Amino acid sequence: MEKYTWADPPGESAFPIAKAGYPLIYAGAFATTIMALLGFQILSVLFLCFTIFTCFFFRDPDRLIPNEEKGIVSPADGRVLTVNVVDSNPFIEGRALKISIFMSVFNVHVNRNPVAGSVKRVIYNPGHFFRANLDKASRENEHNAIVLDHAGHEVCYVQIAGLVARRILCGIKPGDQVIQGQRFGMICFGSRLDVYLPVGADPRVLPGDKVFAGSTVIGNMP
Repeated sequence: MEKYTWADPPGESAFPIAKAGYPLIYAGAFATTIMALLGFQILSVLFLCFTIFTCFFFRDPDRLIPNEEKGIVSPADGRVLTVNVVDSNPFIEGRALKISIFMSVFNVHVNRNPVAGSVKRVIYNPGHFFRANLDKASRENEHNAIVLDHAGHEVCYVQIAGLVARRILCGIKPGDQVIQGQRFGMICFGSRLDVYLPVGADPRVLPGDKVFAGSTVIGNMP
């Protein structure tokens, strides 16, 4: 068995950009050009900086996925906030192992499926925009939850908007069959992602660890 696999075909660009970023990048480049032609140097520099940052934020690097039989890969780049068992949650029944990952504006924000399976539910809930690293963000912020059937186990991962984030993108729907490590969406400008796993899953990360979507194994299924 190969040690790594491609969930998505590798791109042909040396610096791949997520499609959601193109309108902002084009708008920034257009404004930069207009300001430069009109002689507004300070404004042209500001729009140029905005365009460069937007390219950086919407970067979408290819990722090789570890081919481990029971491995669960991180759905997001960022820093692990918490690893703990919760007695209940709004998405799957009973107790669950919860792993929370905080994404700063400097992290890649493209999200990937932590496991393969069949999508049972996609639950969108409007809410507040508290800082994503706060505990109450899991409960009260705007979020989008995906519940999968993975080999008879329910697995849930939740995209949570943050203080600056105002747009959650999700490209999957109930009934879809998804591949581990495959891109499924993103959250714009700083956010959080919570993963709920069956009790008995073995975590392989600790609070404070840095993780990378699709390439870091955060746990093993029971």
